[in-house]
Order: sequence, then structure tokens, then C-alpha cells
Amino acid sequence: MPQIVDPEFGTGCVKVTPAHDPNDFEMGKRHDLPFINIMNKDGTLNENAGIFEGQDRYVARKNIVKKLEEAGYLIKIEEYRHAVPYSDRGKVPVEPLLSTQWFVKIDPLAQKALTFLDNHNSPRFVPDRWTKVYRDWLIKLKDWCISRQLWWGHRIPAWYIVSETNNEITEQTPFIVAENEIEAIKKAQEQYGENIQIEQDPDVLDTWFSSGLWPFSTLGWPENSEDLKTYYPTSTLVTGFDIIFFWVARMTMMAGYFTDQIPFKDVYIHGLVRDENGKKMSKSANNGIDPLILIEKYGTDALRYTLIKEVAGAGQDISLQYNRKTDESESVEASRNFANKLWNAARFVMMNLEGKTPQSLGLPELEKLELCDRWILSRFHQVVQQTRDCIDNYGLGEASKGLYEFIWGDFCDWYIELVKYRLWQDANIDSRLVAQQTLAYILDNTLRLLHPFMPHITEEIWQTLTQSQEKFLATQDYPMADIQAINSELEESFSLIIGTIRTLRNLRAEAEIKPGVKVSVILQSENAAERTILESAQTYLKNLAKVERLTIIPQLEQEVGQVVAGVIGTVQALIPLSGIIDVASLRGKLEKNLGKVEAEIKSLSGRLNNPGFINKAPQDVIQGAKDALAEAQKQAEILLERLQRLK
Repeated sequence: MPQIVDPEFGTGCVKVTPAHDPNDFEMGKRHDLPFINIMNKDGTLNENAGIFEGQDRYVARKNIVKKLEEAGYLIKIEEYRHAVPYSDRGKVPVEPLLSTQWFVKIDPLAQKALTFLDNHNSPRFVPDRWTKVYRDWLIKLKDWCISRQLWWGHRIPAWYIVSETNNEITEQTPFIVAENEIEAIKKAQEQYGENIQIEQDPDVLDTWFSSGLWPFSTLGWPENSEDLKTYYPTSTLVTGFDIIFFWVARMTMMAGYFTDQIPFKDVYIHGLVRDENGKKMSKSANNGIDPLILIEKYGTDALRYTLIKEVAGAGQDISLQYNRKTDESESVEASRNFANKLWNAARFVMMNLEGKTPQSLGLPELEKLELCDRWILSRFHQVVQQTRDCIDNYGLGEASKGLYEFIWGDFCDWYIELVKYRLWQDANIDSRLVAQQTLAYILDNTLRLLHPFMPHITEEIWQTLTQSQEKFLATQDYPMADIQAINSELEESFSLIIGTIRTLRNLRAEAEIKPGVKVSVILQSENAAERTILESAQTYLKNLAKVERLTIIPQLEQEVGQVVAGVIGTVQALIPLSGIIDVASLRGKLEKNLGKVEAEIKSLSGRLNNPGFINKAPQDVIQGAKDALAEAQKQAEILLERLQRLK
């Protein structure tokens, strides 16, 4: 049995008020103590308070202290921090008070729910750790108080026969429980005669009692309606962990008892959106974010996508980056940029389809697919499979991130760039058609795949792409993965091609080679398989890295002069600089920049090693100096690396 009284607190004299304290109430029941209520519902004291009757509770407390002091009983007053709960809405202390209420005997309902859980793992919680929380709560339940003294709600279906107690409702007034007033009158007359007068209980049902009936009562229950037969039970309930007790358990208990079925197969517990201080957002705490502000600034899809993407895993909370002064959010802005990227890519694709739709273009012939076509199709179907697997396992955050990487990276940044030259008017007609067909197919199906995450922009683009007047993207089939199209070996090979292009672009930037200048490139690898891959991708390498002459060799057999060099796996990439840039001038510029950075490092290090600065400067100033030093050291590292590459 838990210890209720702290023996170290106060004088050691314990008062027990079973009618005004939850712990004392339990103690009073164990020891058969009398339950004496001293308070009226308006906060004044009643006749049990003796000479303090009629006084407000706050006034009475001061007067009691005054009386004790006058009688010489008051030795001293100590201040301490109490644990009396405060009302979120009223902002006043909650005063426990005995009153007559309606209760539901909870054990039959809880046992039914436990039977479903223990015998059938129903419902299944995702993540599973919430199963124990749910089960433990069902075991520890006490009878449920279902009456509330509120202005609105479902009225308690009970009527008092007030004619038996002088037309007043008292503790002794008999009552009738019935479905409606007509039935109540009939029952009352059968027991108390024809000349009766009834009055319905003014209380309303607990909100969670009414909500607990929702899964089946909304479908026509207790009638075996078509809706009930068709839609009950459902598959998934999505909710937060904070109402597992209040709502989820209420629904499983009520549904299990009345329908002998659990109302949903799975319960997916999502995280809560928390504010910058880690607190749950709520109206009462006034720490929420008005979604309409973010929607107005960034768009509905951007906000929706952010909330999905930020979910690292089922049940994990979301900390939304938000500046309350400017109503800006970096994370939602990033999602807006993603939407813009998709929009611009779609415009480019549709501009190059010559007015045709995916349906009119048809699917490309497999034997006519080029290397990058087969790669993007493999990547797409790989993402389809991953997305469906994630959704089936409630990994919505992982699914959204995978789509982001595919759309922004594979499709927009690489495939569209790789096929641009095939869309030119003087390109090979067959090659252009295959590129158009592949672009249309990928865009069409990518919009379908992304639609649950960004429904508005995808619907808008799809309507334009398909020139559909009557159909909606929301009603189309969700993509299925074509396992035959997935080629992991090809994807791995293409990673080398992409890595090589990226390295050559970086080397051009480091050497400050102008964008319009074409260069010679030497790719050296002793691995024959790597050389074969690079040979097959010469067109891509030349187009995307602005290469005029490409040489792929197993060994460097002669001196190639001054170059910038980089490594991709076991492939060495070299760009000869002779005739392209003034190497001496570039080296001098880099050395000058390095000197400035090293001077800054020396200055910052001196400040941070000075005890006077560390002991006197504000913490944010010290941290700023540390951050500046780390950034300068990184810049020096990059400059040294660039100098070393200028062989």
C-alpha cells in the first residue's frame, strides 16, 4: 500500500478529510470514516463548518488562522509548495467535493476489452509499446463516473418522480431510467400510479461516454443497417497517445460490449506537435500555431507535407521550426520549395510533350530504352515498392522522405538533365519519343504516388498533364511496383556515373573554370568494370560536365601537366588546366584567401585561450566565437585541399 502521509512534513498531526481530498477519500473508505462535506457548490462553507458557515472558503481560511492565533494555539506559519491542481480553464484551484453522480460498472466492459487484447491482439497498437499502457489501464480501472454538470451534451436518460418528494429533487427522490420521456412516464406510472410528475436529470453524459459510442452509433446501431454491415468494424484508428485512455479504450470497451467486435483493427499512435519549449500545443496553453497563417504563406500542401515528413517514426513527437515574431517556418518553407521544384519540373516535361498526354504517347518499347531510361524506371519502381511498404507499416515519415529524394534528386536533378539533349528538335526522332514517353510515364505515376502527401498540387498538375475533364487523380489506381523493372546492379553502376559528373562539376568550380568553357577530362581506373560503365555513359558525362574530350584509361602513362584532380571510389578524375586558366594566378588567389583565414583562426584562438575573455564575456558571445573558429578552420581545410589539387 502506498505511503500517503509524509512523516517528515509538518508537526506530525494528521487531519483526514475524506470528503475533500482524493487520498483521504481512499483512506476514509478503508477505515470506515464518516464522509463530512463542509462546502457548498458556490465555494462557501455549509452548516458543518460551525461558526464559519456562509463564509467563502478563502475568507474562512484566514479567519480560522485568526481564531487559532487569538486562542494561543498558533505556534508558527511555514510556507511550502503544495500540489493542489489548478483548472486549465478557470485558473483556480480544483476543490474536491462529494456529490451524487451516475456511474457505469466498468469491470464487464474492461474484461471484454482485455479478452480481445489477450486472445486476439485486438486492437494492434503501432508502435507496440502502447499496448502495455493500454492493457495496464484496463486492469486498474475503477467504476466510471459518466455524469457532468455542463450546459450542453447528451442528457442523462434518467427521470426523477418529483411528485414523490414535493416536486423537488432530493437524495430520496426515486428515479426511472428509460430511452425517452414517454417510456419514462409509462414506467413511473406502473410503479407510482397515474398521478405522477417527472423531471429529467439536468446532468449530461461525459463527453468520452458519448464519443465511445461513435464507431457504431453513427452507422445506425442498434439496427443492423447496411452502413453498419459495410463499414463496421473499420481498419485503422489514427490518434495521439494522450487520449488512449479517454477515447481509444472507451471505444473498445463500449464496442466490445455492445457489438462483440473491436471497432478497429489497428491503432496508429502519432506524435504530438510541440512548441519551441517542448510543450504540447493546446488552446488552453495558448501556445499553438494558427495553421491558416502558414497555409497563407507557404500553401496547404507544404504544411501537410511537413507534418508528415517530420514524423521520424510512429509515436515520436514533432518539433515544428517556427518563428512566432515573423510567422516563418524553415521546415514548411523547405516543403514549399519542394512543391515549387515539382511544379517547375512538370512544366518542363509538359512543354516538351508537344501537346500529347501520357495515354496518347503510350509506354516506351523496352528494347528502345536507353541507359538513363532504364535507370530512372528502376529507381521509380524501387521507390514505389518502398513507399507502399512504408505506408503498409505506418512509416509515413520514411515514405515522404523517400519520395522527396526521388523526385528532387533522381527525377528533377538528374533524369531531366540527362534527357534534355534528346528533346531538341534536331535529336534522333526515336530517341526523343522514348524520352517523352518515359518522362510522361514517370511524371504521371509520381503524381499518383505523391498524391496522399500533397493532394492539391498533384491534382492540379495531373489534370493539366492528362487533359482530363471528368476524372480525378484521387480516384486513380495507386502505383504498383514492377519487380522486373528493378535493377539494383544498374542503379549501383549509375551511382558511379552520377558521382563522376558531380566530381567533375566540383573540380570545375574549384578551378574557377567558366560555365561555358568545355574541358578535357581524364578518367583513370584499373577496374575494367568501372571503365566499361564510364564508357557507356560518355554522352552523359560530356553533356552534364561540359567535356569536349574524354579519355578513359587503366593507367596514367605520361605526365599530364598541371591539373585539378578528384577521386570517386577507385576512379581518379583529372582536368588538365593548361590553356584554360592561369594556374599561378589561381594559386596566388587561394593562398591569399588562406592567409586571411589563418589570421582569423589565430585571432579567434587567442580570444578563446584568454581567461579574461572566457570569464567576463557573455555566454552567447563566447559561443559565437567558437562557432566562428569552427567555420574558419573548415574554410582553411577546404582551401588547403584545393591548393593540393592544383598539381
